[in-house]
Amino acid sequence: MVKNILVIRNDRFGELLLNIPAFRALKESFPGSQLTLAVSFANKELAECIECIDKVVVWNDDFKKSLRKQKFDLCVVLNPAKEAHWACFWAGIPKRAGYDRKWGILLTHKMQDNKNLGFKHEVESNLDLVGLIGANTGDKEIRLGKLPEYSNSEYSQAIAVHPFTSDPVKQWPIERFQELIRRLAQDPGVKVLIVGKEEKEAKQFDNLAKGVVNLINKTSLVELAQILKLSKLLVSCDSGPMHLAAAVGTPVLALFRNDLQGKTARRWGPWGNGHIVIEKSRLADIAIDEVLFGVGGILK
Repeated sequence: MVKNILVIRNDRFGELLLNIPAFRALKESFPGSQLTLAVSFANKELAECIECIDKVVVWNDDFKKSLRKQKFDLCVVLNPAKEAHWACFWAGIPKRAGYDRKWGILLTHKMQDNKNLGFKHEVESNLDLVGLIGANTGDKEIRLGKLPEYSNSEYSQAIAVHPFTSDPVKQWPIERFQELIRRLAQDPGVKVLIVGKEEKEAKQFDNLAKGVVNLINKTSLVELAQILKLSKLLVSCDSGPMHLAAAVGTPVLALFRNDLQGKTARRWGPWGNGHIVIEKSRLADIAIDEVLFGVGGILK
């Protein structure tokens, strides 16, 4: 009987959020079980806002050394890593599920990792993985059900813009974002928030226009989630904040390339309803007017 489950997802927070339906599937399919989620230190506070998780821990050396004592019945390694596969094997966890790579031989339940082919969305791939051990759910939404209320209404009903992405090949030109923000701010009734964690890039967005608030590197992930929840929409390339907006129910206008297998919106687009994706083979071919038209389509 499965009563004590460990799930490991210790990489970026966007990927973490896209596993929420998989977490839910585990919790629903093994009623009465305790679900422990191991994440990076940077993501711990945000992970604690996921409603189907009972306990959040940091995946570090101290925790790995304690695995055997914690007597987990099942572990699911959602981002394949040799150290995770070895640690769970060494701890004697009887059921170990994950992808058949990076010492996948140490797993008892494994599947081929062909996500890079981009045949389906990441959410669906994550559900396929937990399906190996019989976990499923009818609720495939990503949401942060334990997000604290944000008492500051200063940012309510703003248009949020996240002008960065962790992968340079997915970057809409920064100068286009700057001009987009200026044009959005021309409407005196519009408040624009610039969000992100890219500290070195923050000064490029200072003093762009009246009514623009630069919040780059000024919020925690939980605070960013709260601000995005108050916003009318988010404009972003493929990024963690894009997934965070979707997780709090805020519509996203997302800018994607459609020529890179495994990096298109089919795999990584904002999950759920009410979003708009503009895709072209060259991001530089996406005009500011197209983005403004998309913004209008969400706001109407």
